[in-house]
Amino acid sequence: MERVNQIIQHEVFIRELKKLMRLEDERIYCRHDIDHLLSVARIAYITALEEQLPLKKDIIYAAALLHDVGRAAQYETGIPHEKAGARTAEMILKDCGFSGEEMDEILNAIGNHRSKENAQEALLAKVLYDADKKSRACFACRAQASCDWPIEKKNFSIRR
Repeated sequence: MERVNQIIQHEVFIRELKKLMRLEDERIYCRHDIDHLLSVARIAYITALEEQLPLKKDIIYAAALLHDVGRAAQYETGIPHEKAGARTAEMILKDCGFSGEEMDEILNAIGNHRSKENAQEALLAKVLYDADKKSRACFACRAQASCDWPIEKKNFSIRR
């Protein structure tokens, strides 16, 4: 997990996460903070273990930690965060020693984590998409009634 620890210590990751925390400071809905990123990583890893999927722990964690790295750019410029995030993540992954093949897999997952249909085409993308959705504790959210997530997407029970 050395490379994963390099991600969380990377100056660009830290800068983007701090920027996002400022932008979401008053947000009443789900935030995209380190707790969310780690929840997604843990759920994705548990899924891989339970389903005996051929995914490496550090690859799962890298994708999960970086899947929302473009959120601040989305708030600031309107560019979809999966697109902005893939660009930022590529630089971070290179600096942290991920191979070209690993980067392709992670960047594909980041780029497709918002589309159920697109996420089905690659295993890591599917696991990341599902973990991102399962990470939300709608059943305990004070803003649940005004949230614009469709009722069928809201989590009213604890799932993996």
